[in-house]
Amino acid sequence: MPHTDETEQFTALSARLTGFDDVDLIATGLVEVYRAVAVEQLGTELYGRLLEGTEPVDDASQAAARAVTYLWYTGSWPGPPPRLVSSRAYAEALVWKAAGLSAPAAAPGGYGSWAEVGGR
Repeated sequence: MPHTDETEQFTALSARLTGFDDVDLIATGLVEVYRAVAVEQLGTELYGRLLEGTEPVDDASQAAARAVTYLWYTGSWPGPPPRLVSSRAYAEALVWKAAGLSAPAAAPGGYGSWAEVGGR
């Protein structure tokens, strides 16, 4: 992932919105992918307002903040229809980490491994 000030700003924004720290977000390997999706979907002006670090007060900024949060937790951009960013995004979605689970059909261990108590 190229390291830029904008990447750092997006990571900091994402940490504020999701409640996960920057190390957890970077570990997904998706910061730059999600940053690019956010810029594409929000446009540079609205995206730039989010990066300012102030509390989003207008409706458009609040909707944009919700969309970025949704992206991190689900791996897809809200629709209609929702757009799955990639299969890796599904596996790395924060919803699984928040619940203490692995994404179904995405973790090693084979069929039914989710039911095994050991190792968690």
